Amino acid sequence: MTTSRIDGVSVTTQANVYFDGKCVSHGITFPDGTKKSVGVILPATLTFNTGAPEIMECVAGGCEYKLAGTDTWVKSGPGEQFNVPGNSSFEIRVTDAYHYICHFG
Repeated sequence: MTTSRIDGVSVTTQANVYFDGKCVSHGITFPDGTKKSVGVILPATLTFNTGAPEIMECVAGGCEYKLAGTDTWVKSGPGEQFNVPGNSSFEIRVTDAYHYICHFG
């Protein structure tokens, strides 16, 4: 199921802009202190490093991703998600805008 709306959160109004504008996100904080980000990645092939574990949830568009230490590109589309370990990285290949929610672990 694709998350289409998140209610009852605080939103950081200044955007996080990465890779010369190819990735733009906003931080959100839930009443219990849980933090996530909501954003979009424009067409590009990028590498992201992680501190904490992350779950990337696709809400629109799609991507292919490759986790550190693997050689396999995997597709992810609306309603799908993938897990990235902490202190790791992943490559992401986007051909159409990839709209996502990043759940921090």
